Amino acid sequence: MAAKKKAKKAKKRAAKRAAKKKPARKKAAKRKPAKKKAAKKKKAAKRKPAKKKKAAKKAKKAKTKRKPNPAFMKPVSPDALLAAVVGASPLPRTELTKKLWAYIRKNGLQDSKNRRMINADAALKRVFGGKGQVSMFEMTKLVSRHVK
Repeated sequence: MAAKKKAKKAKKRAAKRAAKKKPARKKAAKRKPAKKKAAKKKKAAKRKPAKKKKAAKKAKKAKTKRKPNPAFMKPVSPDALLAAVVGASPLPRTELTKKLWAYIRKNGLQDSKNRRMINADAALKRVFGGKGQVSMFEMTKLVSRHVK
C-alpha cells in the first residue's frame, strides 16, 4: 500500500515538472529584406583573403626553429662518480641525459619486463646511492645530486 502511494506521488511530481518545463511559444520574427543578405555575402567575400594571409603568417612561423632554453644549455660538470659513466668534461644537461641513456642502452641495463626500471651495474650503483634498481623518474633525481 505504501509503495502505491509513493508511486502516485512520484507521478504527480513528474507531471508538475513537465508542465513547468514547457516554454511559451513566441511569435515568429519577421524576415529581413533580401538586400541585406546580399550585402553580408559581399562582406564575407572581402574577408576571405585576410584569412589566407593569417595562414601564410602561421606557415612562416612554423618554419622557424625553436630555440632551447639557455638554462638547459648551460654546461654543468659531473662529479667523479658520474664522470665514470658520462665523462669528466662539462656538458649541458641535455647532453648529459643523452650520454646516460646511451650508456644504459649499450650495457642493456633497462629491465626487460618493466621498461621503466633501470638495473644498475657497478658504476651506476654508486651514482644511485647503492640501489640496485631504480625507476627512470627516480634516476633523474639521483643523477642531479652528482651535478655541480
